Amino acid sequence: MSNWRFWAFGLAMLTLGYLAGTSGVSRPLVAQEAGGVGEETANKIRSASRALRDAMEALQSEGRYESITQGPNAFLILGGGGNAREDLESGRGVDPETFAGLYSNQAIPEIADQLDRDEQGRVTFNGEVVRMYARSRLERVFAERTKINDVGQ
Repeated sequence: MSNWRFWAFGLAMLTLGYLAGTSGVSRPLVAQEAGGVGEETANKIRSASRALRDAMEALQSEGRYESITQGPNAFLILGGGGNAREDLESGRGVDPETFAGLYSNQAIPEIADQLDRDEQGRVTFNGEVVRMYARSRLERVFAERTKINDVGQ
């Protein structure tokens, strides 16, 4: 008799679980908002993105900005501008954001057509491995970035 009660209880629980799942009574628990950030944080990110695009357009109008990857290049913009195309074509290295963009297939189409990978998986342009800026150049860009940000405060 107790064996029958055990199976009846199990069947009842299974049925209740199935009904609750299909009826929408219960919904999956979500730890955070979609996108992984809260709404307030998402709004701040959108505001920062708009400001970054405005700064990009201002630099472009001054002839001080050209990117070769999709979207604004925050490193070049916050550093006061730069020309990623010239950097790539010179073979002396590209900024960190361009470097990451090239490795993650974010190059604009006209550049993407000229990129390849060597046997070690490194991105190449005109047969040469794409490298990041030298340390001294990175330091100069960060110094300029600090100078620009300090003036506005």
